[in-house]
Amino acid sequence: MQSSRTSPKIIISGGGTGGHIYPAIAIADEIKSRLPEAQILFVGALGKMEMEKVPKAGYQIKGLPIAGINRGNLLSNLSFPLKLQKSLKLAKKILKEFKPDIAIGTGGYASGPLLWQASRQGIPVVIQEQNSFPGITNKLLKNRAAAICVAYEGISQFPAAKTHHTGNPIRSEIFENLTNHEVALNSYGLDPTKKTILSIGGSQGSRTLNNAWKADLEKIQQADVQLIWQTGKLDYEKIKSEVATDLKGIYITEFIYDMKTAFSAADLIVSRAGAMAISELSLVGKPLILVPFPFAAEDHQTKNAQALVDNDAALMLTDSQAAAALVDSAVELIQDEERQNKLSENLKRMGKPNATKEIVDILLSKIK
Repeated sequence: MQSSRTSPKIIISGGGTGGHIYPAIAIADEIKSRLPEAQILFVGALGKMEMEKVPKAGYQIKGLPIAGINRGNLLSNLSFPLKLQKSLKLAKKILKEFKPDIAIGTGGYASGPLLWQASRQGIPVVIQEQNSFPGITNKLLKNRAAAICVAYEGISQFPAAKTHHTGNPIRSEIFENLTNHEVALNSYGLDPTKKTILSIGGSQGSRTLNNAWKADLEKIQQADVQLIWQTGKLDYEKIKSEVATDLKGIYITEFIYDMKTAFSAADLIVSRAGAMAISELSLVGKPLILVPFPFAAEDHQTKNAQALVDNDAALMLTDSQAAAALVDSAVELIQDEERQNKLSENLKRMGKPNATKEIVDILLSKIK
């Protein structure tokens, strides 16, 4: 297959969650910034969030009727073989029409049929794995990949010879030129002289984190500590109705759109342990307490968090520990500057600010 070095045709596949979609978009943006004439086509799963997010980012996307395995309802998987067969057939058609020089997958079941068919047609395939424990799709494709880009070292499930420790591709604007700390706190109506905790539970929020804060808000206030509390959509109205509106130093919000200001305002961050969240937080470099979501596939959030704990770069509480220990742990850490500085230094060392550039370097080098 002949390819142009200045205008390659590249397929990017992955989706289902933001953790697979946003890395894919970051990779596409880096390709376009280097090679404006490059042709990029996304392939995702019909009905999933990538079908909305990718066009908003300015890229064309085609959808496959593939669906994931539902571990909670085995009967719902009866249609899986048919969906897989249809998706493989459609993926083959897309590849024949688009004629890509290379294909990259960022994980999720959407990338399986596309990358499988690409490898069968002799099209080079690159895998980008965000988590410390690989997903099913990427484990199935590992031997067909020309290169595998990972965020964590020592992933034994992948062949070492083709694995590159690049880090995760993230949006650089999140950690560059952060807002002034005092200005950021003023924007939330908070006191710039007081220590501040930022609690982020993902776009849906975390009921575990919400319940832990709600149970012990008085303890936070007694410690003269402030809280920026992102509740998520599901619990927001309930929390607003149950928590006294005149509590000083507690800022409650359903969702945080401006993460740069939130990161700037924080002295300590409490978060779930999704791979992309950790990659962003490693570059922000603020002290971290991680509470992994225990029901993530293969319990990968716990494995993500453990990688930081092993490097003394974060503290971790299990989901069951958080109810009784989160507030005490957060207050204790935010009052221990020496411990905060150590965690912060080690966390920054784990950050990979050039991940997207390195991944695109590898991707372009594999074009035949």
